[in-house]
Amino acid sequence: MSRRPLSSATVLAATLATCGVLLLPAGTAGAAARAAVPAPGSVPPDQDPFYAAPADIADYRPGQVVASRPVPNPTLDWIPMPVDVWQLSYRSNDSNDQPELAVTSLVVPKRAWTGAGARPVVSLQSPEDSLGTQCAPSYLLAGGQDNQDAALGVELLAANWAVAIPDHEGPKSVFLAGPQEGHAVLDGIRAVRDFGADGIGKANPWALSGYSGGANATGWAAQLQPGYAPDVPLVGAAIGGTPAAPRAVAKYIDGTSFAGFEFAAAYGVATEWPGSGITSLLNPRGQQDFAGLRGQCESAILSSFAFRRLNEDTTVPDPFGVPSVAAVLQQDTLGAQPPVVPVYDYHADTDEIVPVGQDDQLVSDWCAKGATVQSVRDLLGEHVEEAAVRETAVSVYLGDRFAGRPAPSSC
Repeated sequence: MSRRPLSSATVLAATLATCGVLLLPAGTAGAAARAAVPAPGSVPPDQDPFYAAPADIADYRPGQVVASRPVPNPTLDWIPMPVDVWQLSYRSNDSNDQPELAVTSLVVPKRAWTGAGARPVVSLQSPEDSLGTQCAPSYLLAGGQDNQDAALGVELLAANWAVAIPDHEGPKSVFLAGPQEGHAVLDGIRAVRDFGADGIGKANPWALSGYSGGANATGWAAQLQPGYAPDVPLVGAAIGGTPAAPRAVAKYIDGTSFAGFEFAAAYGVATEWPGSGITSLLNPRGQQDFAGLRGQCESAILSSFAFRRLNEDTTVPDPFGVPSVAAVLQQDTLGAQPPVVPVYDYHADTDEIVPVGQDDQLVSDWCAKGATVQSVRDLLGEHVEEAAVRETAVSVYLGDRFAGRPAPSSC
């Protein structure tokens, strides 16, 4: 089956974007405006007008495309097949339901889809785990840089599926702000479906996948979909090494070599929910540390905060016990509503970064509310290893869902 021809509007969008032109959809303010923009991946997002929200972003509907551009001649060493790559910006909502601009990358194999029905698409959430826009998947992908999507994405593309990779931390690069991440994922799917590039439109079936920080975003998208995006049907979701409960994860890694994740999460939660009062609890050292955290990527955060304890930066011995902090962390914990999409949940029992117990609680909570969850636990394995161990199993699970086979359940 050959790819569906592009509409004239899509061809026009591609032509303008190839020439370095930012295209706004018809019917919006400044629809005819054209602004020269840098080549994708040539400058960090903070310096790229493509990532800047229009003044009337609130007038866009969630998932409505704001701008689009192809990534010309993508040099992606980790993708072993010819692909087309697009960047789409679109309106989404943060955790407080305030409008914001989000970006997703669509990767479509050039090889024609010959399977039954339309080509499957997977929204793959990267474990970005960072606090700077220069760490965003779209920027790394467009610049040809290897990143944490590599191992996860190759297996999906090898199946000749399309893959969408949203910048799920949003324009503020907030780490572990679950509702915001879920919105960005679901609105990214809406944007890709409406854009219609390379035969990817409303007829294509969608699934979700993510590991670690990407699993948190994936879980939130699955949980929020029935209420936030009932127009976005999903056939399956796979989550691994999931940090479902930020408080439990933070206590687990406090004072360890992975304490940087705790500090990054505290910064992200403080940014997304100022009412948590986290910044008011900081002592002088904490104020200095938070200033240094801004804009940092994962490797720098982990090296700077290894073996640190969070209460070294606060005026109280147990910052998690402060009512305003505890309330926000509870709000940011997965499990309150069941997803309607079947879920494959995998985790290493010996995970040294994300404790398996809080993920077991998520499975229990979802199952009790009627969800379909296949829970897989590996007796041995490190956090990073688990992603590789279950890589093929994830593709098989999602392939079965695309094929319409009944989903197994451990509930």
